Formats: sequence, C-alpha cells, structure tokens
Amino acid sequence: MSDPDYGLLLDDEVRAYIAKGAAFYPPNAVDLTVEGQREVYNAMCAAFHAGHPEGVITQDAQFGGVPCRIYETPQTGDATLVYYHGGGFVVGGLDSHDDVCAELCARAEVRVISVDYGLAPEVVFPACYNDAKAAFDAIEEAYGGPIIMAGDSAGGNLAAAVTHHTRARVAGQVLIYPGLGGDPTKGSYVTHANAPELTTRDMEFYKTIRCAGATPPQGDPRFAPLHDSDFAGLPPTVVVTAQCDPLASDGEAYRDAILAAGGRAVWFNAAGLVHGCLRARHSSARAAAFFDCVVDAAAALSKGQWPFAA
Repeated sequence: MSDPDYGLLLDDEVRAYIAKGAAFYPPNAVDLTVEGQREVYNAMCAAFHAGHPEGVITQDAQFGGVPCRIYETPQTGDATLVYYHGGGFVVGGLDSHDDVCAELCARAEVRVISVDYGLAPEVVFPACYNDAKAAFDAIEEAYGGPIIMAGDSAGGNLAAAVTHHTRARVAGQVLIYPGLGGDPTKGSYVTHANAPELTTRDMEFYKTIRCAGATPPQGDPRFAPLHDSDFAGLPPTVVVTAQCDPLASDGEAYRDAILAAGGRAVWFNAAGLVHGCLRARHSSARAAAFFDCVVDAAAALSKGQWPFAA
C-alpha cells in the first residue's frame, strides 16, 4: 500500500510548520540518544513558544510529590483542568507545553495544572502512570471544583488512564491526538504509518523504552485505555485528532467504545493536519481551528455543558 500524497493533503502553512520543526527536531530523532532527543526537542519547543496571554499567573508546586505548574487568571472559575504533556513518555516537561497551558487557561477560563510526570528510561511503566494518578489525587484534594482531564499524545494516554481508574471523580476529558492502544493492523496505523511528525516506527521505539524492553502489558488500561474491558461510567469525552497521524483511529475507537457503553463522547478528526499540530496554532489556520476545538471543549466541559450533536 502506497503512502498518501501528503503534498496534496497538507497545505503550505502546515508544510512550513513541519519544516521549521525539522530544523530543530529531525524526522529520525528516535535514532539519537535520549539525552540528544531531549536537547533537540527542548530547542524546538523554545522556538515555538508563544508566550503567555496577559493576566495569566503561574506558580510551580508539587502535588502528590510530583512537580506541577499552576496557571490561573482573575477570570478562572472553580473548575481545574489537569494537563499531561506529550512526548512519547521520553521527552517534554513543564516548559515544553507551557504556552499551550497558559492559553488554555486564559481562553477557557479554567485553572490549568500541568503535571511533570517521570519519563523513561529513568522510570519504567507503571511509574509514569503512578505519578499521573498521585498528582490527580492531590489536586482533587486541594481544589473543590470539577476536574477536567486533558493531555496530548502520551499525555492523552495518561489522562485517559487515570480517568479509567477514577470515573465519576472526573467531570470530563479532552484528549488531543492521544495514543490509547488501538489496533495497529488497521485504520490510520496502516494508512498513515509513515506520516510526517510521527510514524509507527517512532511509536514502537517509545513503547519499547517505556517498558524498558519488556513485553508490554496486555489488558491493562493503565498502559492502554482502549484495552479496558469496561467503558461504562466514563465522563463526557472529546477527542481531537489529526488526519495525517497514525494515532487518528484511536480517537474513533475510543469514542465508539464510550458510546457503546452508554456514555457521551465525540471525535473530531481534523483534515490536513499532523501529530503535534498544537505548536502550529499561531502559524496555520487549520491548526488554529484545531486549538479552537480544544479550547471550546475544555470551556464547555468545565461548565458541565455538552454542546455536541449526537
């Protein structure tokens, strides 16, 4: 099966974004040492950092022994959005998604707390999940309002994994091109196996290092939320994915599993976008609309609203 024609699927703005990112973080970055990957990833994140909207106040703190960063404004309501950053469980941290969290806070008018969970190979699964859950438990104890779970890529996995173990304690989920453990033999895993920004080869590297080379666990929703046997009682969920991404089908499968269990879920698959497109939100009209969808979902769920058609 031949690869899709990304020259046709992607517009000039998205291609320019990919080129800018590749100048820092090359397509073969997984072949670098972990230290090298982090160096180039951090440089890329710094190059794309868009600053903070006026009025956003930040404070670093620990929740459950895990370093976190709190974002608030005078307009922040009672709800708290817990955010887990992407990066394949190997790269990223409080700074890599700092501007994304600040803009989410300002635009959705919700308190955002970014969680700096432990990364592989220094920690091995389930340590990353344990950090994510410990931070959630402490945040829930510290703040009385509703909690929205959110994250991108690997962070979307952690947000969903914690939600599967807390259910009614979560008011909603906003998952951004999450890796949820879908079927690698079909759908976008096959069609977009060699997509720009993320390939299935990259994903295999991240999975291997996350488990320190051990066989990944089966049937464990802490590792792969789609492997859960029970999707009942999950909170209202919005999944936003990019068309040109091997992980896109995970959004569809997760939505369908929640709907089949009687829950509320919606999946948006944005045409002509790639994995990691949050960073293109200030340079691409398509990515800006993608981020609008994320912001609108966070704002609605934080207020207990469900403005989505069946």
